Amino acid sequence: MIKESNLSPATARYRKVVGAGDYWIHVVNKGETFRILDLEGNQAADTLFFNADDPAERYSAPDTIREQRNIYLTTGTVLLSDICRPMLTITADTVGRHDTLGGACATESNTVRYALEKKSMHACRDSFLLAVAENPNYGLTKRDIGHNINFFMNVPVTPDGGLTFEDGLSAPGKYVEMTADMNVIVLISNCPQLNNPCNAYNPTPIEVLIWAKGA
Repeated sequence: MIKESNLSPATARYRKVVGAGDYWIHVVNKGETFRILDLEGNQAADTLFFNADDPAERYSAPDTIREQRNIYLTTGTVLLSDICRPMLTITADTVGRHDTLGGACATESNTVRYALEKKSMHACRDSFLLAVAENPNYGLTKRDIGHNINFFMNVPVTPDGGLTFEDGLSAPGKYVEMTADMNVIVLISNCPQLNNPCNAYNPTPIEVLIWAKGA
């Protein structure tokens, strides 16, 4: 469901532009609201969530899909953990739906989807692994890299149950906004994919903004 936010970027306590192919890892505290802004349109923000007080608890796609009875995420969706606790609630969304099935690109999937010589190309899973390796203070390891959300990605389900990667529904200035229901570690890989036409073969930056509780 399309819903615009009433929060102004001028009042955000934190703002960070994340370049194409870069990662971003940060704690968003309970009650704070954060926004992922698609600066140039049709970029994919592959995102993982963990309980900042106990990182063994993390976002669960199956629990979220089952309890929401919807495979797509949008305004009003509650993102649930693997013990079915609310982690975040989507409070504003100017895109309309986001993917939680397609997963993150990896060197292996690049080989399967595109060509053998694509195996050496940078992928979102590489960014996730680099993030946990460079930031041991968050208590995460490569074993914690599970199923992610693809914000801004358009991945329809076919009548026979398959997935297709279609042109994005996003555009410059579109965003999705969430309020944290617990202290959460947010890990984003701003997708470096150069082989998929949905981003016109041109990965672009995103911006992340955080507002204090009650802003």
